[in-house]
Amino acid sequence: MALDIDIRDLKRVSVITIKGRVDSSNAPELASAFQSLTDRGRYRLVADLGGLEYISSAGLRILVSTLKTCRRYNRGDLRLSNIPPRIAEILDLAGMTPLFKIFDDTVGAVGSF
Repeated sequence: MALDIDIRDLKRVSVITIKGRVDSSNAPELASAFQSLTDRGRYRLVADLGGLEYISSAGLRILVSTLKTCRRYNRGDLRLSNIPPRIAEILDLAGMTPLFKIFDDTVGAVGSF
């Protein structure tokens, strides 16, 4: 399954729904989706990973660099929601779980801002 990215702008938060597989071949697509949001001044982001089947190290790097961009100058944050068990395991193995605020559902993540 290819990568499918859907962006919804709410009042104060943008929700990015990521489905499929993030690997080195399509990671730039994910990077440009996040970049388009931060370029528009949207720094309060929620990544809904409910449909994500696989994420490579390139995908993890994009999540971390977006997190840094959002948190710079205290502007916002990148929060993760709906993480499938396999993806949660990958985040944990990579030691990235403590970096992110993680929520069971998107509504909770959006409401946390």
